[in-house]
Amino acid sequence: MKIPALAFTTTDWSAVPAVAYPGETGQALWRTFAIGDLRVRLVEYSPGYLADHWCDRGHVLYVLEGELDTELRDGRTFKLSAGMSYQVSDFGDAAHRSSTRSGAKLFIVD
Repeated sequence: MKIPALAFTTTDWSAVPAVAYPGETGQALWRTFAIGDLRVRLVEYSPGYLADHWCDRGHVLYVLEGELDTELRDGRTFKLSAGMSYQVSDFGDAAHRSSTRSGAKLFIVD
């Protein structure tokens, strides 16, 4: 990840409008700050959320609240709870998708 030229910036996430994205089940609410190729997001998954796609983009993801299940296309699964993170590259074979039974709040940089 390369952070583009950017002055010191603060973000009041409560002032960033949420955009709803439906999953295969449930929905994701994204609050996004973007500049160039950098995207920083506060994401909330509703209980019962299942992503409707496999994601090939690299991320640094940190679970703020709840539990997140991440499945890799190769069948491996990982359960993350509050205080845990994962890091995945744009390269390789780590296509992934997220789900949650109880809901989750995430901070994601990609």
